[in-house]
Amino acid sequence: MADEEIRPAGAADVPVVAEVIDAAFRPYIERIGRVPQPMEEDHAANVAAGKVFVTGDPVTGLVVAEAFADHLFLDTIAVHPTAHGGGVGRRLLRFVDAHARALGLPEVRLYTNALMWENQRIYPRYGYELVERRVDGPYDRVHYRKRLL
Repeated sequence: MADEEIRPAGAADVPVVAEVIDAAFRPYIERIGRVPQPMEEDHAANVAAGKVFVTGDPVTGLVVAEAFADHLFLDTIAVHPTAHGGGVGRRLLRFVDAHARALGLPEVRLYTNALMWENQRIYPRYGYELVERRVDGPYDRVHYRKRLL
């Protein structure tokens, strides 16, 4: 598994992108009281824009990332529950760092829902620092960044 490719998603991957995101985020609906934003995204548009990268055959994990002038925004990271504990998330986070560096970007930014406390334990272990907690519309979010030196 450690040598599985992480590749740009193609149009044929859109259904499995939706499936992995749904499986990864569905457990949070009851906890946060609404459908998590990644489940409502236009997956076909994100794939067409080159923002989605997948891994596994069949696909077990993915990231949605968008480059800005001064950072790479990690919009979504999702690992299918059947692949939890297999290092997929760790490999995807390393890929995000490498992708940002390849684009010449000095940092990665992300946010997570404040009620997704599992993520708040994970991101600091991978070098992310807490920036702020902010309410954006109906979402209570914890913002992080990772400076790439």
